[in-house]
Amino acid sequence: MHIQHYIRSNKLVWSELEQLLNRFEQHKRTLEAVDIDRLILLYKAASAHLAYAQTYYPQDEIGQFLNQLVSRAHHVLHAEQWKGSQQLSDFFKRRFIGYLVERWRPILLAFVLFLLGAFAGFIAVWDNPLNQYALLPASITDNIDPGQLGQTHQELQSAVTSTTIMTNNIKVAILAFAGGITFGLLTLYVLIYNGVLVGALAAVFWHAGKSYVFWAYILPHGIIELSAIFIAGGAGLYMGYRMISPGRYTRKYRFLRSVKESALLVVGTIPLFVIAGIIEGYLTPSALPLYAKYIAAATTLVALALYVAYGRMNQRRYNRLNGINENGAGGAFEPHSASKLIRAHRSPSHPSSG
Repeated sequence: MHIQHYIRSNKLVWSELEQLLNRFEQHKRTLEAVDIDRLILLYKAASAHLAYAQTYYPQDEIGQFLNQLVSRAHHVLHAEQWKGSQQLSDFFKRRFIGYLVERWRPILLAFVLFLLGAFAGFIAVWDNPLNQYALLPASITDNIDPGQLGQTHQELQSAVTSTTIMTNNIKVAILAFAGGITFGLLTLYVLIYNGVLVGALAAVFWHAGKSYVFWAYILPHGIIELSAIFIAGGAGLYMGYRMISPGRYTRKYRFLRSVKESALLVVGTIPLFVIAGIIEGYLTPSALPLYAKYIAAATTLVALALYVAYGRMNQRRYNRLNGINENGAGGAFEPHSASKLIRAHRSPSHPSSG
């Protein structure tokens, strides 16, 4: 059965289940016993459709849609209607990490692009220190004094100010995300250029024999900030990719869907910037010995890894309880309604089966 024919054949069931779920979630007092019986019947039917879709259309978004629909019905039937604060908690405990796992490829690509820029910037200034004036903004080059870095906190602030770095990184993250609407071209530029800035700065301090000091003042907050930038950059790259390659769905559908998914990723980076800002304001300019700052940097890296592992554990538990295929999308991103999904299909592309 072709995927488009499969969707059309079952669309009425899914639409009715969606409408009934909306009533359960918004107008509980108007419900009767017959509505509960009908919900159970539709829930079982949608579960069977989900199993069929996972078997015959494992790569199609219909599986994601049914995952969400069945999961939603499961929650309603088990009276697990959460308040806003609980939904926010669930977002950061499980869903955000699910988003990261699903979009790990563009996030990794963002990291690689940044590294390429950093390598190029470092080599350029390492080969000729005068290149720093061509690569770095005047606001940085006019205040750099590697010989004074770490002597006093005031001099640190005049050399490479924490506020300037954090503001720059937040701006980079926003531009990297929004750059997706330029088919990802602006995102590419932002990631590479920001890498060039960091690499060029590293080379300046390397020439002065201050690399150890430089990284001690950058890494404690930089690991978290740069991770947030890579996530935002990955979101922008994915959005640009879907504008270029919508697959068998319409370009408008893919674009709107990717914007929503990417925006959720960026929202998840907000606490990362807050934490990095706290570290940057209190730990970075402190009188702690340099080795302690390296320990702090390593601690942030371990904390990020543990957070991802914790989120993955919660996501897998959620998938297991709701019968969601671990090899699929995991139900992290919520597809549009059945009507939008069927309109988004351009033409049937699956071979006949079963």
